[in-house]
Amino acid sequence: MVPFTSSMSSNLLRSLQTLFGLDVNARRFYLFMASTQLAWDRLWPIAWNLIPSPLVDGRLILALDDTLNDKTGKRIFGCGFFFDHTAKVNHPTYPWAQNIVMLGLLKPIKGRWACLPLGCRFYHRQKDIAAGKINVRRHGRVPVFQSKMAQAAAMILPVATHFSCHSPLIVCDSWFGNNGLWKPLNAAEPSIHLLSRLRSSTVLYAEPADAARTAKGRPRKYGDRCGSVTELATSLRAQAQKYTAQLYGKAREIRAYDQVCLLKTLRCPVRVVWVFRKTQWVAFFTTDLTLSVTQIIEYYGARWKIEAGFKEIKQEIGSARSQNRTADAVTNHLHFCLLATTLTWIYADRITADPKRRHIVKGRTSFAFSDVRKLIADEALSDHFLGLWPHLCQPPHKSFTQMLMRMVA
Repeated sequence: MVPFTSSMSSNLLRSLQTLFGLDVNARRFYLFMASTQLAWDRLWPIAWNLIPSPLVDGRLILALDDTLNDKTGKRIFGCGFFFDHTAKVNHPTYPWAQNIVMLGLLKPIKGRWACLPLGCRFYHRQKDIAAGKINVRRHGRVPVFQSKMAQAAAMILPVATHFSCHSPLIVCDSWFGNNGLWKPLNAAEPSIHLLSRLRSSTVLYAEPADAARTAKGRPRKYGDRCGSVTELATSLRAQAQKYTAQLYGKAREIRAYDQVCLLKTLRCPVRVVWVFRKTQWVAFFTTDLTLSVTQIIEYYGARWKIEAGFKEIKQEIGSARSQNRTADAVTNHLHFCLLATTLTWIYADRITADPKRRHIVKGRTSFAFSDVRKLIADEALSDHFLGLWPHLCQPPHKSFTQMLMRMVA
């Protein structure tokens, strides 16, 4: 959490000894970082309870996505050659990396949206598990294959049970927004809803008419074919209305049209919203028919914060710079990075004053993640912070550490 150095295990040990003057045995420290006894399934709910006001408009909004964590070593747990659809021209299409599926909580903090990590899973390819590769083994055992949809459902259901009084809304991209995720969630917890983006080739159907339901024979499940998403976008553009939505920190005027349709992929009615720009358009859908057009647009616009959260975890907190190899060390280190990110945002939500933005960027007035870490660094350097350990003497190099922290925080 403190921006003193990257979160490599060796640098963390030096920070504890230099910044706080703690006499930590190196062997015990590394055994702790690679411990098999850390019960993350019991630790994460404690962090969930610390989140102040996790609801937005009476809903629990969860963001779901996966990311790649590039590595260079060949014997690192969880690594494989995964397809990168965001690869640039000079980057490999199949980098050697870890594939991480992450679930986060979306909520406004001091007037800006933030994504608080709630859990993660390492995705292993089925052919790597079948081959028994060492990169997927844990404690000498090859894990049972789970798809990304199954891993996502396994993370969402405990969170839904923990916040049992409120129905979660899962915000995800079009890759996760299909029946592979919706079917197990709806079967286990019918109160869970989905908000995602529609593919342009998806076909929409009208609800069956009342006359069709009273006719002889089996009642129709779907009405007439309305057309594909692209066909409807062309015909409905003239009927779009103007709305004002809070997107990316500003009140923006947008043109949109909404309609309740049936999706054969989900086998349920959904509210579809087409958002029109000058020459382009985009279509969203949600299974929660009570959501307004403005809420659907704003919630999906906030989904981008999970992408910003990946940058915070990998580059600022430092999970991409970890040199751990074994399964327990890699897993613990990633959970520590996610937990540090969540606690940093909880600290930002609990303080009274808004953090000041250090680096002025044109068009941006809200604070950044690094600004919150600087406040935590200032608190760690204050005199009353060492009062948590009454028997700990102040290290003689405290003044040098203060100067160094002010330079890098």
